[in-house]
Amino acid sequence: MIGRVRPAIAEMASYAPGKRADDVESPVALDDIVKVASNENPWSPLPEVAEAIIEAASGVNRYGDNRATALVESIAHWLDVDRSAVTIGCGSSGLLQQLFMVYVDAGDEVVFPYPSFEIYPIFCTQFAAKAITVPLADYAFDLDAIAAAVTPATKLIFLANPNNPTGTASSVEDIRSMLNKVAPDVIVVIDEAYREFSSPSLGDPASLLSDFANVVITRTFSKAYGLAGLRSGYALGAPEVICELEKVRLPFSVNNLAQAGALAAIEHRDKAMERVEKLLAERTRCVAALADMGIAVPDPQANFIFIPTSAATTAIANGMEQRGVITRPFPDFGLRVTVGSAEENDRWLSAFGECRALT
Repeated sequence: MIGRVRPAIAEMASYAPGKRADDVESPVALDDIVKVASNENPWSPLPEVAEAIIEAASGVNRYGDNRATALVESIAHWLDVDRSAVTIGCGSSGLLQQLFMVYVDAGDEVVFPYPSFEIYPIFCTQFAAKAITVPLADYAFDLDAIAAAVTPATKLIFLANPNNPTGTASSVEDIRSMLNKVAPDVIVVIDEAYREFSSPSLGDPASLLSDFANVVITRTFSKAYGLAGLRSGYALGAPEVICELEKVRLPFSVNNLAQAGALAAIEHRDKAMERVEKLLAERTRCVAALADMGIAVPDPQANFIFIPTSAATTAIANGMEQRGVITRPFPDFGLRVTVGSAEENDRWLSAFGECRALT
């Protein structure tokens, strides 16, 4: 090994979304693969967004605006918040890393439900923090248990809402109840990568910001807006917290193209939401198709469906991959499958049915 790698990093499992240690060779041609592992939007960016990105490309010989002033102001106007309550990051994951950089020292505790977003334990390892995991209850958060897990050593709480990989979501009022039980010096991060796909009846966590200065909300343009490859996200929070996050953001990490794409996505968001509605209709259809197979799934509130497959998970995932369908398996727990186009969904439903029948 070259250099003196920290032991915790050397021992850390590789983080490769959509891939598995037991990858199998597929007899299907590479141009016939259906990838429903990474919760990507199945469609290219809107033409108006693509045009803005192409136009910005002519200026990439220069650094962009490090503070992304126009984008921050656009987000603030869109969400009716003060611009001092907004910052941007290299996708919402970049903002999560910034939170660790600001608040977490070696030995500090970070609380989160689990299974949940896989990057939380990765960051805990990178920053030598102690991960305090709270088991899900019927695939959803046990918010009382999360609050009870907080100690004087706790610096951060992460709530992926909707949860990745199970797709379940907690209401704003339930989160508010939990916040009332948490010390105000603990930062509570509501990680909303899939917000646009969840029911409006759950409420908007941004309404919590006026009452809880320790709440930070992270969101992204990757999923609903189809800009995953550009890595553009934003956070909402108290100005004092936002100021600290600004201090540790890698300069120019939200590049010219990412800023241009996000600005255009906001401007044309109504068209993006029309695409979201199509995905929601497909999600409903897929859930019904699984029900016809006798499979009940947790209430999905994101652009993916979690299928409880327990001990058969790895066998089903391998079989589907051999049929050219790449999913995200969680061994002995279940499969996470992205809701894609109608054709993609027909393909994975068919492959799943075939493989399940063989287990």
